[in-house]
Amino acid sequence: MLETQKRGRGRPSTFDRPSVLREAMKLFWENGYEGTTFEELISKMSISPSTFYNSFGSKERLYREATENFMDSAQTWIQGALSEDGATTRQAFTHLLESAAEQFTREDLPRGCMVSLSGTHQAPDLMPIRDMMVEYRAASEVYLTDRIRKGIREGDMPDTIDAEGLAAFIHVIIRGMAVQARDGASRAKLETIGRVAMEAWPEASKLAA
Repeated sequence: MLETQKRGRGRPSTFDRPSVLREAMKLFWENGYEGTTFEELISKMSISPSTFYNSFGSKERLYREATENFMDSAQTWIQGALSEDGATTRQAFTHLLESAAEQFTREDLPRGCMVSLSGTHQAPDLMPIRDMMVEYRAASEVYLTDRIRKGIREGDMPDTIDAEGLAAFIHVIIRGMAVQARDGASRAKLETIGRVAMEAWPEASKLAA
């Protein structure tokens, strides 16, 4: 069963929850759920065990909240790229891949993407963690599909395009960039990957056909 803990007695100490949660997010991001210990968490978060249990309840609940915190931030730059005013669909996805290269190599965060690699290998009793990550990854692909369908409606994408297939392709590229970043690839290399991937974008001639 997933770890559950009794709440400590007493009222939790006052602390900056967003900052503490960000520290937990970075630790989970760097080490994974199973690779992060309780002792590492309270040390990194600079809180006592009783404050931890009173404020977050369990390691699993903290992990879920930390993942939500990551996704809120990720959706900001993803949606920012996809909804840029006046951008064609091609321009939006070009910007998205450029943003991914930038975000995956930030110096103030672990490299890559917290969600792209998390939960791909889990013990049987941690399947809820895996399922959560699968849902997050699927939701990201839906955003891409919706943007391509918007391009079809607005006429800058051919109506014969396989929107789901193209979205899945771009999603795979982004996840691959996250792996590359995790392995130490430079931002320049990730940008090159993005440019090459966009060469597979439907040609302008097909739009006029």
